[in-house]
Amino acid sequence: MTNNNAVYLTPLEKVQNWVKASPNSVFLRQPIDGEYKEFTWKEVDDQARRMASALLGLGLEKGDRVAILAKNSAEWFITDYAIQLASLISVPLYPMQSPESIEYVINHSESKAIIIGKLDGAKDMESGIPANVIRIGMPYPIDMQIEHQWGNLLAKYEPTTAQPVHGMDDLMTLIYTSGTTGNPKGVMHTYGSFSFGAQNAADTLPVGRQDRFLSFLPLSHIAERFMVLGCSTYGGATVTFVESLDTFAQNLQDTLPTVFFAVPRLWKKFQQQISAKMPEEKLNKLLRVPLLNRIVRCKIKKALGLNKARIVVSGASPIAKSLLEWYAKIGIDINEGYGMTENLAYGPAINMPGAVKIGSVGSIKSLPHNEVRITEEGEIIVRSPSLMKGYYLEPEKTAETIIDGWLHTGDRGEIDSDGYLTITGRVKDVFKTSKGKFVQPNKLEGLLHRNTNIEQICVAGSGHSQPIVLIELTEDAKSRLPEAAQEIEDDIMKTAMSVNKELEHHEIIDRIFVVDDVWTPENGMLTPTMKIKRNEVEKKYGPLCDKFRESKVRFVWESQQS
Repeated sequence: MTNNNAVYLTPLEKVQNWVKASPNSVFLRQPIDGEYKEFTWKEVDDQARRMASALLGLGLEKGDRVAILAKNSAEWFITDYAIQLASLISVPLYPMQSPESIEYVINHSESKAIIIGKLDGAKDMESGIPANVIRIGMPYPIDMQIEHQWGNLLAKYEPTTAQPVHGMDDLMTLIYTSGTTGNPKGVMHTYGSFSFGAQNAADTLPVGRQDRFLSFLPLSHIAERFMVLGCSTYGGATVTFVESLDTFAQNLQDTLPTVFFAVPRLWKKFQQQISAKMPEEKLNKLLRVPLLNRIVRCKIKKALGLNKARIVVSGASPIAKSLLEWYAKIGIDINEGYGMTENLAYGPAINMPGAVKIGSVGSIKSLPHNEVRITEEGEIIVRSPSLMKGYYLEPEKTAETIIDGWLHTGDRGEIDSDGYLTITGRVKDVFKTSKGKFVQPNKLEGLLHRNTNIEQICVAGSGHSQPIVLIELTEDAKSRLPEAAQEIEDDIMKTAMSVNKELEHHEIIDRIFVVDDVWTPENGMLTPTMKIKRNEVEKKYGPLCDKFRESKVRFVWESQQS
């Protein structure tokens, strides 16, 4: 594929380059019972080739789809390469997906086989796998029926010697979006879109053999697949995996990543951990002392395992401006980026190291060959070679999303004179109050996230006179209940009053509800990528909100309403 005189190699061609250049260099590090099992490029290639032979030996044919249901591991990467070597098409599933959603994706994609790995609650997912689908198990304890074991297949099949040449328009993978409404849509990415995005990102960041990644966000999500699997494949970096949630902190310390990609919820958790050991007042006092400032900053970075990180990225969902400012204060400039499954998460914007503009999602000039425009309606539209081929089996939805070669993101935004893009909300998330005024909930949520007692927020109010706010408290705040209830209430109300001063009259927050439930993908309140399903949240708490519609009470604890 050519673009501005550039030539892009496929992921398999990049792997072959590394196998030839440094066959015995360590590529993947998999912790098992606290010990790291290392895989060289040569070993990764050998296992991938044996698994490719096995897949074809089990009766799969070129173009067949193969689902992957597993938490991140070395074998996930190897599986991805094996599927490509066999000229099959990968269909990643979320490791916390509901059985109904698993069944829908497998049936919709017509997957003939599924490769299953490390999972929490595997037994609960098993009913979603149709009986006629071939099951292959990675070499981990798996609590469901497995027909073919990884180790046995590797021993039985010789490595394929095939060197498939995939055209840039050939379908490489189907990535099902975790959409906040309706069934997931199968985003079709070709070898061309993936190769273009991964190569340009690896060149721009730049990612090289000296770099280290820690892979822990779901590889079924485009951001991790592109940012970690893609950039490490193209840059030759080493990737370490997390053994479990309990070992996360230790795995992070063992890795000391140079490039670290996380989501806003994790950055919030890190902040809570630091604040628990060093309250805000004490931290600010220490940072004001020039001699102590550098020592405190270094100590915090080291405690987090980020003292070697040269770029730390936040993506997948919006991060609060107040959180970015807090990290900047302790010497960590978070490089917030913006992208979608439909464009491989390749931009259209990212804050690069040394060029961060807090409040924006970055410069539209950071990543090459991206075109970005704002329509008359305020919607962000983008165009680049990383765009999807379309939604699998859904030409009508494809036609609604890609118009004249431009991807309509559904996000509202503004571009400033320096070329930095700011997201101002979702086109469809806007709601109308009973006064006929439109409110953009994302704006209010971002401002309220200043409060450190708040874990998750959903601003609602369609049909109400003013916006209302549903809040899930942090674990720390919950642990201080009921004794600290009044203190927490006063603190949140103080933040709300401060935020209200920055809002237009029709946006002013009328009432706050603190809910009892934890919002998770399992109970349907969040997508697998941790985005709030507004429709579900509003439906669940609608009766509670309606009960107080005419009330003068401004702060409501759900626990006190039963």
